[in-house]
Amino acid sequence: MIIYPAIDLKDGECVRLVQGVADNKTVYSNRPGDVAYSFEMQGASFLHIVDLDGAFTGVQKNLHAIKEIATRISIPFQVGGGLRTVEDVYRIMNLGAQRVIIGTRALKSEGFINELLDTFGPERIILGLDAKNGYVVTDGWVSTSEVTAVDLGLRMRKIGIQTAVLTDVSRDGVLKGPNLQLIEEIATKTGLAVIASGGVSTLDNIKDLKKLEAAGVTGAIIGKALYDRKLDLREAIREAKS
Repeated sequence: MIIYPAIDLKDGECVRLVQGVADNKTVYSNRPGDVAYSFEMQGASFLHIVDLDGAFTGVQKNLHAIKEIATRISIPFQVGGGLRTVEDVYRIMNLGAQRVIIGTRALKSEGFINELLDTFGPERIILGLDAKNGYVVTDGWVSTSEVTAVDLGLRMRKIGIQTAVLTDVSRDGVLKGPNLQLIEEIATKTGLAVIASGGVSTLDNIKDLKKLEAAGVTGAIIGKALYDRKLDLREAIREAKS
């Protein structure tokens, strides 16, 4: 299982939000490249980067920060947040991203996902499955749809998506542990490989997720717990590999 340290970008700074609320932010660094480099030095093998401005507005405002990160690290990274067009995706890929995460547009346009899969291949296009009470949320988690996370996962699997980043919005940034029931349900019912996000904050949480590897859980994204020093990244990686 891979541990993905998270870097959330807003106005070029490295921040954390609580449950995705834009006004409820803590700034941890104005040098995201340094943060990324530190994660690599602690043993990270893959980074998870989110452009929060892009997620909220659909306009990418943190390209300079992503470029800075790309120049500082030698490990792969994935980027999500506000990727609404093929041009947006090309832009991020050209900065060095190994994979991109598509959330809002996956719900609104299967044709767009098909185009991305044809252009870049399923290894590089990841579904961003953001859920609240089992239903998909979009547009920076502001809008709740009438589509369940399971249904969207099944639809995307059918057209060729292989992997999903599953975020339980209610658990994000509150250090209360992941929603294991939802994670297992998505993995077993959709057949997608699942990277779990939201609430992962202790070694026990990682142990619990490892028990779901056979069901299809391949990774865990960790943010606030690392920044608040509730969890040591080296220990988390060691536990995930054990």
